[in-house]
Amino acid sequence: MGDDAFERALEAHGRKERTQAELADWLTARGFESEDVTGTIERLVELGELDDARFARRYAEDKRELRGWGPERIREALEARGIAGTEIDAALSADHRDDQLKRAVELLERRGATLGDDTGRSRALAFLTRRGYDHELAYEAVRRSQRRAA
Repeated sequence: MGDDAFERALEAHGRKERTQAELADWLTARGFESEDVTGTIERLVELGELDDARFARRYAEDKRELRGWGPERIREALEARGIAGTEIDAALSADHRDDQLKRAVELLERRGATLGDDTGRSRALAFLTRRGYDHELAYEAVRRSQRRAA
């Protein structure tokens, strides 16, 4: 049954990249024994097919570029996918504060945020914090965006 678990995992991972934890859950949900799941995950890691650090880097890059997510939201999503803290830290380390600030300002500008009053600024700040930017950076982005609009 171990070979069957390996083949099924390889097919599933080929359709959609998964983390070690996600693939282990996927195999378990399909009735594979714990030892087969463990052996399959170990084998895929050894072959380089399953790499949580690579997954974390790609995921972080995609969410930053395509969705405008900040580091806090990316961290939460990676943690939920079972990625280890050290791998998350490494994936997030490439995103410097200046890049985050630039991205946050661009998000506000694309959104057409109205920043002329306290309500508009509060909404913009809340929007950025929901996107995963820390409060301090979000506040600075709102201020910069307001200055650029004036």
